[in-house]
Amino acid sequence: MRFTHRAETFPVNTPAAAQIFTVVLSQGPLTRLELARRAGLSPAAVTKAVRPLIEAGYLVEDADEEARPALGRPANLVRVDGGRALFLGIKVTGDEIIGVLTDLCCRIRAARHVPLTDRDLKVVLAATADVVQDLLVEADGLGVGVLGLGIAVSGDVDRGAGVVRYSPFLEWRDVPLAELGATTTGLPVTVDNDVRALTVAEQWFGAGAGLSDFAVVTVGAGIGCGLVVHGKVVAGAHGVAGEIGHVTVDPAGPLCHCGNRGCVEAIAGDAAILRRIRETTGVDVPDTASAVRLARRGVPGAREAYARAGEAIGRGIATVANLLGPERVIISGEGLAAHDLFAEQIRDAFAAAAFGSAAQCDVQTRPLPFEEWARGAAATAIQSFIRADTQGAP
Repeated sequence: MRFTHRAETFPVNTPAAAQIFTVVLSQGPLTRLELARRAGLSPAAVTKAVRPLIEAGYLVEDADEEARPALGRPANLVRVDGGRALFLGIKVTGDEIIGVLTDLCCRIRAARHVPLTDRDLKVVLAATADVVQDLLVEADGLGVGVLGLGIAVSGDVDRGAGVVRYSPFLEWRDVPLAELGATTTGLPVTVDNDVRALTVAEQWFGAGAGLSDFAVVTVGAGIGCGLVVHGKVVAGAHGVAGEIGHVTVDPAGPLCHCGNRGCVEAIAGDAAILRRIRETTGVDVPDTASAVRLARRGVPGAREAYARAGEAIGRGIATVANLLGPERVIISGEGLAAHDLFAEQIRDAFAAAAFGSAAQCDVQTRPLPFEEWARGAAATAIQSFIRADTQGAP
């Protein structure tokens, strides 16, 4: 089924205007003077860029009563009107589709969860269409246009081409998902790796806002890493930058599905932890929740599996810190449900392996529900709308 939508383009397409808008979006409200300072532009350039955005309703200017000078009028603050536009975000997992409707400031207005019984592409597209349709009905009640759809999946994703090169959890190869999604929904579609999408949301709306260099490390079924370097989300020449899950931390360690031994993911991914517990305890733990319960009861083999996982994650994070020197590393993902079982090992392994001042990196944990991954997909759609000429621009 193909849906109709109100097509609209961002009113200005210069790099300066996009930069100014994203600074206000992620760090505002700001006075024009402060906006010029943070954007590294002249006050005249800010005024030139802000005017059409205010006229189109994307920015508004309010008096800042608290900043009233001793004499004269109060300073004006520029902020984004979040209700000016709506966007959709879809996160596809191996067994579920999560969809969200957000405003321009990426605040979730509605969310949907739909079980996925089959990973076949046609089934996923049909389920995605159902979720989109449901969320568009919600959007109709708000009376604002939906201007883009972001889809996030795990694996090797070429955002510029809109193609999923390889997704091991979905068992997809070379799927032109952006084109298929646009044909199915009638919306402009951005497709990206799920961890990079989450990183975009953290860069603009979360714990990375205002930071030039940081990383997001996700733990759970896989071990992922999104990188922001000099204010830009890094994909790399081949789209796989930040694959911390396949950094070798134990050359004699277990075999990884990638073909190497001792990768972080082969030790700290959910499946690896379950396998280790089964081997050391003889208990056929069926799932992660059971493994966590076993470890919290103090069963030695279960405790050891999580401690080993924490050490691998800590060494992987230290590798990122040593190579890139980020200001902050944000640890997130569904695996944080077991954070109490390996937090100490992550901290100790990181401290031991981080070189020199890299150890000063601020390592934070940030538990996020799965809806936040779909919100990340919506953030990529917002990003593409603002910077239609530059994929992956901050």
